Amino acid sequence: MNQPAASSPLLSAREISVRFGGVLAVNKVSFDVHPGEVFTLIGPNGAGKTTVFNLISRIYTPTSGSIRFDGAELTERAPHEVAALGVARTFQNIELFEHASVLQNLLIGRHTHRRTGFWTDLFFTPAARRAALQDREHVERVIDFLDLQHHRDTLIAGLPYGVRKVVELARALCVEPRLLLLDEPSSGLNVEETEDMAWWINDIRREFGITVLMVEHDMGLVSKVSDRVLAMNQGEVLAMGSPAEVQGHPGVIEAYLGSSADLSSLRREAAP
Repeated sequence: MNQPAASSPLLSAREISVRFGGVLAVNKVSFDVHPGEVFTLIGPNGAGKTTVFNLISRIYTPTSGSIRFDGAELTERAPHEVAALGVARTFQNIELFEHASVLQNLLIGRHTHRRTGFWTDLFFTPAARRAALQDREHVERVIDFLDLQHHRDTLIAGLPYGVRKVVELARALCVEPRLLLLDEPSSGLNVEETEDMAWWINDIRREFGITVLMVEHDMGLVSKVSDRVLAMNQGEVLAMGSPAEVQGHPGVIEAYLGSSADLSSLRREAAP
């Protein structure tokens, strides 16, 4: 991990809250994500972490508060406009087209970069051919980067779960995001696959210059890749700081373990 130099935030959330009926799912949460860092949200189930992701990507609309990405107010944008600004995400439950190939799924990730129109595409004009070639070249770079060559033409339905997780990551990278939202990237992965995911997250930051905002339960992965961590519980911020600082916070320990008396299980999760 390399702590990024101080800079203006790429993403800034201020006092964001959202209600679903009488339930206050997120309550006045504020944080900044700086260019080039890996910033991770942790917390027990139901803490509000994925809800924060859904607010950023505009699946949900906040009841109050502000979310700004590179100066643009996201709460005023539609979901497709957020993607066009350079924000891509993966999902806790894999969202891929199962009866399409890996290549076809990745090409869908290029939709925000298409500048050709209906008639241009229909008649496959030289401009449409150039755009298609550029999209294919970028997708092939992502396939090579994530070692998906052997699966390029395989239908998603025929792939094991771990490979599907990598394909979803690949599709997000095909958007060419400036900010990548990873919702529990290690969920359902075995130890070896989780190790690979840690390498890829670090390489994504280093080789592509992409800023990463992650939700994750695996404290080992959190410790390996995160510059800063924000811990949530019941929709509110418990602590923010380095992985070690947050893991040692009494409120975080109690939220995970129900008691501040025993740190052993949380520390075992975080052990390399």
